[in-house]
Amino acid sequence: MKKSTVLVAALALTATSAFAQLTNKNGEAYLPESGDWSVGIDATPVLNYFGNMIGGNGLNVAPSWNHLNANNTIVGKMMTSETTAYRAILRIGFSSNSSTAMIGDQAQTTPPTYPALPAMVEDKMKSSSRFIGLGGGMEWRRGKGRLQGFYGADAMIWMSGSKSTYEYGNVLDATHPVSAGNTTNFGMNMTTDTYGNAARITEMKGASTLGIGARGFIGVEYFVLPKLAVGGEFGWGLGFVSTGASSTTMESVGGTGPAKGEQTIEGTKSSGLMLDTDRNAFGTGNGTLRINFYF
Repeated sequence: MKKSTVLVAALALTATSAFAQLTNKNGEAYLPESGDWSVGIDATPVLNYFGNMIGGNGLNVAPSWNHLNANNTIVGKMMTSETTAYRAILRIGFSSNSSTAMIGDQAQTTPPTYPALPAMVEDKMKSSSRFIGLGGGMEWRRGKGRLQGFYGADAMIWMSGSKSTYEYGNVLDATHPVSAGNTTNFGMNMTTDTYGNAARITEMKGASTLGIGARGFIGVEYFVLPKLAVGGEFGWGLGFVSTGASSTTMESVGGTGPAKGEQTIEGTKSSGLMLDTDRNAFGTGNGTLRINFYF
């Protein structure tokens, strides 16, 4: 009976000691737990800050909170247990801009007299762009103490594109063609068509891009503080990217007659298939040193 009691007490003491190794003196757990969320940032600015502080080279600046990659995606996790997590990668961005420029009215043929102002018309520009990136995956963890290894897989899809349109206050037609000395009244987007006639741009579409990626990864984290880890990961995967043709639409006056016409000139298309290390589409900051916060 006494031996059984001693054995139970020893096992309890061992379990308590093991658990104590993963908590600080206030009893706060170092490792993530089921239900915790996480967000990751680039560790480089923070490490540079403390490195410069120690080195005393006088180049220190305040550390910044940076995305893990150049495409500004948000990378996060949700722990489903102490050893598994869902991963999420997200960027949804739209932008829209418009501007108006005043330009001389070509219909006014008589110069104004002082103090009257010249008659003006409006040229309008509208532009928009988008970048949508969505990804998800699963992560498994293993290890003892503060040093934790992890591995898993992600799948991603993203698309991007842009467009600009132009409306002009002055008419361009056979009655009002662009003359060699009067291009300024017809807008700031003057060019030439494929016949060499003076033309102005009415629409520009940027190349639209669609990408799909799948990636396996492996990495490591070391918990320097409770629920705060420094780590990084490497990956290997497959990526496909398709880029459509850009296009420029313009109007001009030419031909016999002459007459007003419109042309749309397209750029090149491209596509690529990649199988290599860290071909992970729009990015989760592969190979970079990172800081992960768990809460």
